[in-house]
Amino acid sequence: MIALVDCNNFYASCERIFQPWLENKPVVVLSNNDGCVIARSEEAKQIGIEMGAPAFMMQELLSKNNVNVFSSNYTLYGNLSERVLRLLGTFTPRIECYSIDEAFLDVSDMFHTDLFTYGSTIRQTIRQHIGIPVTVGIAPTKTLAKMANRYAKKTQRHKGVYCLDTKEKINEVLNFTEIGDVWGIGAQHGRKLKWMGITTAADFVNQLNPDWVRTNMTVVGERMLNELNGIPSIEWEDMIKPKKGICTARSFGKLLSEKKDMQEAVANYASSCAAKLRKQNSCAGLIHVLIQTNVHRTQDKQYARNITLKIPVATNSTSEIIRHALKGLDIIYKPGYNFKKAGVIVMDIVPETEVQQSLFDKTDRKKEAGLMKILDKVNTRFGKDLVRFAIQGYARQWRLKQESLSPCYTTNIDQVLTIKI
Repeated sequence: MIALVDCNNFYASCERIFQPWLENKPVVVLSNNDGCVIARSEEAKQIGIEMGAPAFMMQELLSKNNVNVFSSNYTLYGNLSERVLRLLGTFTPRIECYSIDEAFLDVSDMFHTDLFTYGSTIRQTIRQHIGIPVTVGIAPTKTLAKMANRYAKKTQRHKGVYCLDTKEKINEVLNFTEIGDVWGIGAQHGRKLKWMGITTAADFVNQLNPDWVRTNMTVVGERMLNELNGIPSIEWEDMIKPKKGICTARSFGKLLSEKKDMQEAVANYASSCAAKLRKQNSCAGLIHVLIQTNVHRTQDKQYARNITLKIPVATNSTSEIIRHALKGLDIIYKPGYNFKKAGVIVMDIVPETEVQQSLFDKTDRKKEAGLMKILDKVNTRFGKDLVRFAIQGYARQWRLKQESLSPCYTTNIDQVLTIKI
């Protein structure tokens, strides 16, 4: 059996932990630069706020319903997610982190455990120790666990736990779940299946021939069919797979027209990519730099360019990644434009132990690796980018627009919650 633990309205719930007066009130969290809605509390959903809706188009609706609006605080959300995962680790030794707010737990060895009680204990413990409400779905496969979790949210919200431990319960959930809501069914397959009269997961299981599924939906569809029939077919990922490409791209909080500001932004994005490479013990052999103006400002001249450069020896050194990123910026930058966005993407990623060396490489790799190790150690302990390269600057004219940003309660000593008695 597999349990899926899913944090309810995660970003909104994170904001509520430190501001308990927000309970039972509508809460929304906005994307970078306070652009679109990326998270909603149940109360916000009920008043008609849609996911992805532009915030500037909903000002009247937000004001009329006294909606509490927050800028995205990924530092806070990431830290609370790590705390949830650590707590889940006390319930089972085998966990797969599926996303920032979801994790699969292997409970297959708990033969003599009441799994409903087990799920309820997980739910109560996380609520008590961290403050995040979660829903738990338990089933023989990952796909069924996802469906059980969704079913609990829709019909068993007061309990928050649903266990598919009988054939009758599995059939009930299969009939309840629309085909488009099955984990792994994309929009294209969803439309095709509905056109064929397959409207629920039960129809998919009972009406389709396995050979047809494999022919028309490849091995992915066959795996899905097996999972819905209670046969585990999706591999368990005990370790997070290294990313094949790492991107840091942002829209600026305001338009930039000076090259020095663009250089500062690109240098910081490159530094972020380098840190992520080191975190997964990888190096990159290609770097892609992009810049563009705001296409919605028709009164401005428009310009968008990108370039990909080969790095002679794959690296994860911040200094080297920044140097190549700025070289790319020098090639594609043009003065006289108001730039809205820039980005850096590192690709051709290989493990640190498999880097192809060069006879003409003059860099002291051992010394550079030691320097980066110290840099990461200091910044991890005392704060992000406390130690940085000069080109990264401090002016930060490019920083995101975050007019409703909550404090980093759990990661910044200056913003720790204080209580007056």
